[in-house]
Amino acid sequence: MTPHEAIEQGFRLHQAGRLAEAEPFYAAALKAQPDFFPAMHLTGILRYHQRDFAAAHAFLERALRQQPDAAETLMHLGLVLAALGSDADALAMLERATKAARPGESLIAIAFAQRGEILMAQQRAREAVAEFDKALAADPSLAAVWNNRGLALNALKQHEAALASFDRAAALSPASIEIHNNRGDTLREMRRHEDALASFDRALSINPDDWATRNNRAIALTFMGRIDEALADYDRALGVEPNIAQALHARGNLLWSHKANLPGAIADLERLVKVAPDFAFAPGSLMRLKLFACDWDGYDAQKAALDDGVRAGRPVIEPFIYLALSNRSDDLLRCARIYGQAKFPAQQPLWRGGARRPGKIRIGYVCGEFRTHATLYLMAGLFEAHDKAQFEIFAFDNGGGDGSALRARFEAAVDKIVDIRALSDMEAAAQIKALEIDVLVDLNGYSGNQRAGIFSHRPAPVQAGYLAYPGTLGGSSLDYIIADPVVIPKTEQIHYSEKIAWLPHSYQVNDNKRVIAAQRPSRAEEGLPQDGFVFCNFNHANKFTPEIFSLWMGLLTQIAGSVLWLLKPHPVCMDNLRQQAARHGIAPERLIFADTVALEKHLARMALADLFLDGLPYGAHTTASDALWAGLPLITCRGSAFAGRVAASLLRAVELPELVTENLGDYEMLALRLAREHLLLDGFRKKLAQNRLTTPLFDTAKTTRHIEAAYRQMVASASPESFMVPEN
Repeated sequence: MTPHEAIEQGFRLHQAGRLAEAEPFYAAALKAQPDFFPAMHLTGILRYHQRDFAAAHAFLERALRQQPDAAETLMHLGLVLAALGSDADALAMLERATKAARPGESLIAIAFAQRGEILMAQQRAREAVAEFDKALAADPSLAAVWNNRGLALNALKQHEAALASFDRAAALSPASIEIHNNRGDTLREMRRHEDALASFDRALSINPDDWATRNNRAIALTFMGRIDEALADYDRALGVEPNIAQALHARGNLLWSHKANLPGAIADLERLVKVAPDFAFAPGSLMRLKLFACDWDGYDAQKAALDDGVRAGRPVIEPFIYLALSNRSDDLLRCARIYGQAKFPAQQPLWRGGARRPGKIRIGYVCGEFRTHATLYLMAGLFEAHDKAQFEIFAFDNGGGDGSALRARFEAAVDKIVDIRALSDMEAAAQIKALEIDVLVDLNGYSGNQRAGIFSHRPAPVQAGYLAYPGTLGGSSLDYIIADPVVIPKTEQIHYSEKIAWLPHSYQVNDNKRVIAAQRPSRAEEGLPQDGFVFCNFNHANKFTPEIFSLWMGLLTQIAGSVLWLLKPHPVCMDNLRQQAARHGIAPERLIFADTVALEKHLARMALADLFLDGLPYGAHTTASDALWAGLPLITCRGSAFAGRVAASLLRAVELPELVTENLGDYEMLALRLAREHLLLDGFRKKLAQNRLTTPLFDTAKTTRHIEAAYRQMVASASPESFMVPEN
């Protein structure tokens, strides 16, 4: 048998997928003629198909020495280099293949498509789209390439174009589960949840146990509020494949947020970090749940690992969670940058300059909590106090109403409410652009029911962050953050990607119409001692740290008969706190847990306490204002980052700077002194009562005028620069 005959026989077997049978024929041809190009070329391809990439590389290199411009050999060597992880060499080799191929040759499309896949793996989505477009120009019938092009466009947040790509792919390959799944995921990103479900259901009609589709269907159901169905889909997906990282992450978060199943949620997140330790932001998600449980075993080591990850530029924790752990503004900036780049990459700006239309300044507030929520507790009075002769107020609502009296006040106070819940980021941004908003204000940042993606499209000439998120977003989507000199001192500007608009008093607006229930309960009704000193903190337990709790237990040790009054947390957390107290030698019954009640009743009962103890590194914000509004003295230790400085800002604005300390030692000494010197504490209580309605903190109209002055300055500035709003 001649080498040519051996190659022909081997090639027929190779084409039929009978690789082991083809191999001896190629070997025979090479033995007879060691420099026979077809034998080296086809043996290299055979080894590639057998996944013996090192051998494939050697044979294809030998073949190229014979024919350096053999397009098919170049292409397969590019595929081999990609499989070996040599991406740069693979891209170069595949480019050589496209140049060596004859016009119209089918391998051109394959080479371009493979280049696109490599670029996608390198997160170079824009370049990948260009390569996929070249492949499809050569051969528009490649369903897989249309599918991959859709994935690349999704990564660029170009969802309309991605959907068109998936539609082409589905038309070419209607039985592809992957294509229908990807199409559904795009529709979900576009907030077309019903359409997304239809795509997922089509994929599941082909294979009901396709776990990837089950997972994505659960995400859509979650956005639709169909939580039980979503959990059922996650359960089914994880029943097929127990280690689906995304499903473990999502189910764990749902079990906590909607079912209060803290042990189940922690179990899912612990499994996640075990099976997928590099899953984006998973270690931080687990830490968050442990904070809500006050499970502090290994706290220091876990925090150190998260700090190291942030400093190394890895996506280990979301910024909002990190606020409760880090007191370093530089680390918080790093964390925000990592998160923002991963979740909200910059888009083509919708607003591209030009003169503003004449008339009132249009302010647009974007928020997911225009309802009975801390944000509206603080801001209801501002919406009412806005100068409607100078400003038009638009609310872009991502949460909907709740029928409450607070919501009714809000609806009556603003000029227009636009429901953006069902709109994609791009659609919402387009509406904002069409309404010619002058200043677009993000009231969520990276917290709550956020829509930070809208701001990445830059639909307004000025974009600012305010109130709910006490830190930088670390990107380019916001021009300003509204602050004050206490929460962001001038020396801290370098740790913010935004320019600073400093208000002269506290940045935090307060509603001076908040009602305090007329009937105050007795201490006995709240389970408090009649005569013992009552320390309190009404933050959620995820703000507690071992260091702060240890300090509080030290206060109870030194003040006989004293108690610590806390909001009632999850039962797991209560048990852990009681165990922690016992470890400090404190009887567990000296921790008193308050039931959740309506705000006006909560404000009334707060006066039963003697002293509110602030915490670090994420202190009391709205809760601190509640205490001061209720007439309850509060002490704080000024933190080194925004989240730990808010109470200091509030105390300055209510003219009680004596209650601000600069280190935890002084904080402890002040707490002990106030607990022991009743006349001193009574003096501060009386001073607070006098100052409450005569100082800037609860002067809603004054703070509103200062915020409006900030908006005017933002609109007037040719480019963003930090500035201080004057007192008058």
